[in-house]
Amino acid sequence: MDRLPLLEHWLRGCFPGRPFTLSPASSDASFRRYFRASFADGSAPLIVMDAPPAHEDCRPFVRVAALLRAAGVNAPAVLAQDLEQGFLLLNDLGDTTYLAALGADASRADALYRDAVAALLRFQLASTPGVLPAYDRPLLLREMALLPEWYIGTHKGMTLTDTQRNTLRQAFDVLLANNLAQPTVYVHRDYHSRNLMVVADNPADNPGVLDFQDAVFGPITYDLASLFKDAYIEWEEEQVLDWVIRYWEAARKAGLPVNHEFADFYRDFEWMGLQRHLKVLGIFARLHHRDGKDGYLKDLPLVMRYVRKVCGRYGVFVGLHRLLHEVEQIETRAGYTF
Repeated sequence: MDRLPLLEHWLRGCFPGRPFTLSPASSDASFRRYFRASFADGSAPLIVMDAPPAHEDCRPFVRVAALLRAAGVNAPAVLAQDLEQGFLLLNDLGDTTYLAALGADASRADALYRDAVAALLRFQLASTPGVLPAYDRPLLLREMALLPEWYIGTHKGMTLTDTQRNTLRQAFDVLLANNLAQPTVYVHRDYHSRNLMVVADNPADNPGVLDFQDAVFGPITYDLASLFKDAYIEWEEEQVLDWVIRYWEAARKAGLPVNHEFADFYRDFEWMGLQRHLKVLGIFARLHHRDGKDGYLKDLPLVMRYVRKVCGRYGVFVGLHRLLHEVEQIETRAGYTF
């Protein structure tokens, strides 16, 4: 069903007598679509979200947008809504993502990430238990299960042996024990360069934050891992270490419950990133094979590099490291781990 006529009819009801044109603004990995409404009278454009109710629920978006804005984070304001039809009218945060801005000028990275960390701290400081769904063991495990199903099984065409499945289970258990032992805060869950917008009109509002409807209450390092172990852009490890130290120092000063020892915090950050990247490998493969979206395949090598680097660094993941070599058909060489 073409939903565009329904959306246009709804928008005309919101703005009677004001002609407008719609153009695609963006799309994401879900069924949601975004359009930019430009008005003939020259007023500021607005964004219209189309979220088919059979596949998407707008209510989490509305709820989390309010939480972010109450915390002083520049999320879109919901100007009008029709939850039954799945339409939202939002203010426009522009069309320059962090990914685009950094691709054009990497020298802006320090300033842009400083703003992103400041916004993340505000969101985390506003955390209240019981408001958002828990990022609990079943959800974390369900995410990692996408790896054997979609990446290893479907994408690589490999059937795991019982021994290999046991290796995976053991690695998952180690990760889950660490993830669930971390202090808990609000988690955006996709806090990375494609969902952060450079707000040119008022730099004080930077960044604009999008795609937050899946927010949960979970491990404090999760959004930091999303930000600095980004599936779409890679930074030298020394640079990442510097940024993470700056976050850790600011978080301690603000009273957030981070580890007192930075080495322990950095391990938690790396292991949380490993959980996320195992999930992302499965998601990107699923987007290709199930949903016909092959644009994410080019990002798989970077995600796998993140995974293999962490597995190779910590001895507890030696079995997973070996298994991934088998999946990728990489010759295993002797090495040393912590």
